[in-house]
Amino acid sequence: MSIRERMSGNEAVATAMRQINPDVMPAFPITPSTEVPQYFSKYVADGNVNTEFIPVESEHSAMSAAIGAQAAGARTMTATSSCGLALMWEMLYVASSMRLPITMALINRALTGPININADHSDSMGARDTGWIQIYSETNQEAYDNYIQAVKIAEDPRVMLPAMVCQDGFITSHAVENIELLEDEKVKAFVGEYNPEDYLLNSARPISHGPYDTANFYMEHKVQQAHAMTNARQVIKEVARDFEKLTGRKYSFFEEYKMKDADVAIVIINSSAGTAKEAVDQLRAEGKRVGLIKIRVFRPFPFDELKHSLTGKKVVGVMDKCEGFSGAGGPLFAEVRSALYDSHDRPEMFNYVYGLGGRDVTVESIKKVFNELLYEAHAKQLIEDQVEIAYNPELLLAEVADFEVGRVYRHLGVRG
Repeated sequence: MSIRERMSGNEAVATAMRQINPDVMPAFPITPSTEVPQYFSKYVADGNVNTEFIPVESEHSAMSAAIGAQAAGARTMTATSSCGLALMWEMLYVASSMRLPITMALINRALTGPININADHSDSMGARDTGWIQIYSETNQEAYDNYIQAVKIAEDPRVMLPAMVCQDGFITSHAVENIELLEDEKVKAFVGEYNPEDYLLNSARPISHGPYDTANFYMEHKVQQAHAMTNARQVIKEVARDFEKLTGRKYSFFEEYKMKDADVAIVIINSSAGTAKEAVDQLRAEGKRVGLIKIRVFRPFPFDELKHSLTGKKVVGVMDKCEGFSGAGGPLFAEVRSALYDSHDRPEMFNYVYGLGGRDVTVESIKKVFNELLYEAHAKQLIEDQVEIAYNPELLLAEVADFEVGRVYRHLGVRG
């Protein structure tokens, strides 16, 4: 029977870690992830886990210690945010290239500068190509569930890649919500023991970690990493099915919300999806056919599944809580648009960059986005149907002009 509790997202992740009982946890505090190692260090002090807790001098050291511990054969976890992740940058690549299934709680926070401690996705999106699996969480419940699943996914012999489980700083990390916890023994049984094939302390099978790779071998190792990330797709689905049998809670690469008959849709990540669902409900009550897709797994990216879900929609807005500085939109927009490139009936695509540095996004903000998308859908229909050309060409030209302007990505909520 599940255990009903109330806790913050940080405590929920720390609880998942306690239930799994890792061998090693190196960590350095940084807002808003500090509470995760804080809670966990108390579990260590109280004897609730058998974990070696290593207080290090920086986040670079935290990931370095995690790499050493995992390479030695120890199940290892850590947590960080924002500039802490940036300080780990070099070591993120080392962890993934050495095929070490470290799991990390990443509490999303804006990167400097200017200095800002509130939530956006510039930290995790900046690390999207480091070779780590990335899973995102709308609620505290999802942060807890995702972390348990991430350990099993990362350690699968077909994968053996590190994984980060993301949630929005302060919005979920510090907000208290109702949550259903599994019993400790069920979590331990679900995750299982960590039994690596190769590790440094195995004297019967000596190995080397992190050697110099010449041109004759480097590319082969990168191909192996790429194949492992591809393999993760199947493992993610298998683990989700097993988790649903255990809990009744269903997970996939993304969640579709009222998408079946939607004319327009938005694609969004993390806690803002809850706000967007309320906007969808209100607009549905007005008779507007809108829906949303909430991305859960960003790496590996669900190209085929998204293409299937969005093909045939009239207009799609992609919500990026991160500026990509590409001059053409945010990173989520680039991935979603790429997935739809060869679709036989692809929708018009618009990008909204929002919520940077913790800027509020409200139900009204999301409704504004939807209404703009509905307007664009109307303009697209006018163009397709050639309506009113003979009767009112000025009207159609105005519609087309606005439609073309709509192709430019927008910074939602910017004054002026």
